[in-house]
Amino acid sequence: MSDIAIRAEKLSKQYRIGGRREKYKTLRDTVTDAVTAPFRRAARLLRGQATGAAELDETIWALKDVSFEVKQGEVIGIIGANGAGKSTLLKVLSRITEPTSGYAEIYGRVGSLLEVGTGFHPELTGRENIALNGAILGMSRAEIERKFDEIVAFAEVERFIDTPVKHYSSGMYLRLAFAVAAHLEPEILLIDEVLAVGDVAFQRKCLGKMGEVASQGRTVLFVSHNMGAIRRLCQRTIVLSGGRIIYDGDNDTAIDTYLGAHEAALTMALQDIRDVKNREGIGGGRITRIGLFNERGELTTTFGVGKPLTVWFEIELYEDKPSLNAGVEVRAQNGTPMLNIRSDVQDFVFGPHKAGDKVQIEVTIPSLPFFPGVYSIDPWFGHNLGKRVDYVHEAIHFTLEPRGLFRAERILQPGKGMVIMDSEWGFSRHDVPAEPEAVEEVRPA
Repeated sequence: MSDIAIRAEKLSKQYRIGGRREKYKTLRDTVTDAVTAPFRRAARLLRGQATGAAELDETIWALKDVSFEVKQGEVIGIIGANGAGKSTLLKVLSRITEPTSGYAEIYGRVGSLLEVGTGFHPELTGRENIALNGAILGMSRAEIERKFDEIVAFAEVERFIDTPVKHYSSGMYLRLAFAVAAHLEPEILLIDEVLAVGDVAFQRKCLGKMGEVASQGRTVLFVSHNMGAIRRLCQRTIVLSGGRIIYDGDNDTAIDTYLGAHEAALTMALQDIRDVKNREGIGGGRITRIGLFNERGELTTTFGVGKPLTVWFEIELYEDKPSLNAGVEVRAQNGTPMLNIRSDVQDFVFGPHKAGDKVQIEVTIPSLPFFPGVYSIDPWFGHNLGKRVDYVHEAIHFTLEPRGLFRAERILQPGKGMVIMDSEWGFSRHDVPAEPEAVEEVRPA
């Protein structure tokens, strides 16, 4: 009998992006299109465009020729930058989406936790969703009942188990979703980076449970930006970049490969990002360039702790915009949001602008309060109604070094915190009342 749990052969997944939705056609439109189609094709050829080139410009390969094998009982880490294809791979293996080409063979019952509350029905209670998820995983009623109390205890939602999950907080949702996926004993467990939603104590609890699942001989595919968890839990790691596998092997080399893949991005302090695919928004404009400046007005990607950073970006508009707002989000290397600043919070609105305008804006963070490390910046702009026109994930990276306003090299080691604040130290200047003398208690005879 084969010991293979998962075998993927040249898995590829193509998505269409940015395409305009076609309007409904009348019979006359259909006949006209059919008659004029040969002339349009001839015109494209005369202009030197291959037939279908326009359509190809609107597609992206989220996965391209991905092949690997996972043996039964192996715990495999999957790492890569945002947009590398990690989540798409798990969705294909979970049969949520079909591959464009290639195939995957899966031997065993699969449990998936791809995002908070995957498979939950918001109108059903926690109790009903446990039963529903168990049935989806192929569990018998007896198996679900046997594990029920353990699931509820792990999720810590006893008081709310008969409440519809639409009333749960995101943390409660996550607790119950993870508990169901981990306790209903599928042979293969696929876990995306969802643990970041929970608090630190719950993350430790989940990682401990994953270690227990792995020790029971079940197969686990674990997508994470937590390199410590990857090292501790996984037997080997796959690195994805641009939808392709760039390394498959031991954890340390895989992590070095992943981090090394970011070095090229760190060398450019002014970048053209108009063709970056890892973005979202309703359209009508696009962020085309982004740059980082220090306090001396120099383009750089290296800053000191406590020093200022200015984010400059250029916007190209495709539609008239009466008013716009903008924002910048800073994330740690593991994806944790560290800072979110918006123009509308400080009553700054720019506009009006017309289609074709190029708008250059900048925002300065007066003091970078984070621990040394690598950080990414996500710029966006949108309407004042709250709709984002364009949002670019990981548009540019910068390195924060233990130098600057603080003696950062003294205390800012990894794992010691996330933020350092300016503070004043000295001998007490406050008039604090003296501690009262202890009075001996007299008990009646």
